Amino acid sequence: MNWITNYVRPRINSIFSRREMPEHLWMKCDGCGTMLFHREVTDNLGVCTTCGHHMHITPRARFQALFDGGVFNDIAVPEPISDPLHFRDQKKYPDRMKAAQRATGEKEAMLVAAGEIGRTPVVCAAQDFSFMGGSMGMYVGNAIIKAAQEARRLKRPLVLFSAAGGARMQEGILSLMQMPRTTVAIQMLREAGLPYIVVLTHPTTGGVTASYAMLGDVQIAEPNALICFAGPRVIEQTIREKLPEGFQRAEYLLEHGMLDRVIDRRGMRTELMTILRMLMQMPPAVHGELPPPGDLSAPDPEDAPDPAEK
Repeated sequence: MNWITNYVRPRINSIFSRREMPEHLWMKCDGCGTMLFHREVTDNLGVCTTCGHHMHITPRARFQALFDGGVFNDIAVPEPISDPLHFRDQKKYPDRMKAAQRATGEKEAMLVAAGEIGRTPVVCAAQDFSFMGGSMGMYVGNAIIKAAQEARRLKRPLVLFSAAGGARMQEGILSLMQMPRTTVAIQMLREAGLPYIVVLTHPTTGGVTASYAMLGDVQIAEPNALICFAGPRVIEQTIREKLPEGFQRAEYLLEHGMLDRVIDRRGMRTELMTILRMLMQMPPAVHGELPPPGDLSAPDPEDAPDPAEK
């Protein structure tokens, strides 16, 4: 052993050896394949800085970008029966639920919150596609009903962000029953004269599209979002014909009158602010101003103006 072995060789190896990169530092865009710095994508609200592809973001990340100062209050949702059918495929249903809860840090596939968007008090609900594909089960039905009830009680508009693969097969017919339940909840808002705005994100399919996701007073979608009941591959196999380019994507539906807007996620807050204040007959918001949020606790409904009386 000498100084070459003890000092020179380790020194050379440290210079030319490949350094380990921290995990989750980079991510690949699903749209263009570009490697992107994770923090840059997060700061850009999950939108690719190269091609504009909209990636999945969690409801909490969406709400933090949407509400004034990123401040909002969670609204508690009634808990349904945990495993009504004792369903089991490769795994037991409760085991799948626990795995999804560990992976997402959320209780279920929908988050309901109250806050202010440009000083406009609103109730928002958002589905988490990373939680079992955002599938619609009894909890999601309860969440939409609770959101509608709170919006009506507080006389606030309801904004819903949909992202789902359809009904939750582990709950069978009980999952399908959420379609009429949520439809009745939306009707409650209409009877109260309160706006209901839907933002369809990628993907919104199945029974979700056939119920509350297409009942909005204003229908907005994110760019290139897949919006359908049955997917394009199923339709092609059924009719044995090639579908048009971009079929069932947001831009195609906008062109054919199924949507009112296709809005980039980075401009969604400004768009919602404008629409909400217009529908609530409020003066236009001062864009660029981010006021500190007020008290988000439930106010006395008697103090709030009733839009149905205007």
